Amino acid sequence: MPLNKEQVEAFSGVFYPYASKVIQRVKAQGGRFVYYTSAATAMDILRNSTLWMRNTLMMNDFSEVEHGLDCVIKAYKSEAGTKLKQFLNAQFEGITEEIENSFNAWIPGFRKDTYVLCLSEHVAEDDRYGRLSMWRAYGGNAGVAIVVNGGALFRESNALAAYSMPVAYLDEVGLQEEFNAVADSIEKNANFLQALGRAGTRDAIFHMLRYASICTKHPAFKEEQEWRVVASPALERSPLVPVDVEVIGGIPQKVLKIKLEDHPEKGLIGLEPNQLIDRILIGPCEHSAVIEQALWQTLNDAGIKDSGNKIFNTGIPLRDNQR
Repeated sequence: MPLNKEQVEAFSGVFYPYASKVIQRVKAQGGRFVYYTSAATAMDILRNSTLWMRNTLMMNDFSEVEHGLDCVIKAYKSEAGTKLKQFLNAQFEGITEEIENSFNAWIPGFRKDTYVLCLSEHVAEDDRYGRLSMWRAYGGNAGVAIVVNGGALFRESNALAAYSMPVAYLDEVGLQEEFNAVADSIEKNANFLQALGRAGTRDAIFHMLRYASICTKHPAFKEEQEWRVVASPALERSPLVPVDVEVIGGIPQKVLKIKLEDHPEKGLIGLEPNQLIDRILIGPCEHSAVIEQALWQTLNDAGIKDSGNKIFNTGIPLRDNQR
């Protein structure tokens, strides 16, 4: 059933209590995100006005999805999972068997057909220098960070069939606690589940388990404050997000391409570069002045307004081990 704004907020609160809290916090601190990358990749993004989503099998640590999936399976079998199943079956008899059959059938798809764009939360105190840990992890000897306004990530639109979700830095015990929170929320909101109906509730729990699998990461990485834009073409595709084959680092691979353009008729605004790009930080670089000139020219060529005031050279010295 179609949901109005209040119902969407209620939906998030019931099925995604962890994400709802993070969303409120991020909005309160300015709602901005940052993409740490190489200068070459930043130039490609600006020239083509396009962001690429890559298969999770090509992530720095391809075991990340396995960590999330393992935590979900163990949490589902735990005492907290049992409570969740009891509450669901109390509303719709036998619904958990339907959810399990669907989820288990899609596990191979989660592993092989999930594409993500990874961003990090950005706060005001990082406006000048960014975060050193992220510079060290991404960008090599010519790091650039594109800071973006996050309005598009919060839009209630399915135009791109790609959805944003904060990463939860949890182990299996932590995820069990989140299952407890969902179970309690479902118990308190039985009327909302009845309004959704059996099919709506089944789909909601399926996607809750899906996103928990894809967006749960080892607690050791908590400082990254990562968000993921997630798409699974086999599950849902958008004509606005073409699939192309590109060669990256010598590896031919499929990528999804998000064009930075608005579609207000579909509820999607805030992607157009003049609205999206807040600033660009130049990190530890051997030739930062040259990169700054190139970025300024590229922003001008792309029609970005006030481009000279959007570029900030952090002046962070390049260490030998970054060369």
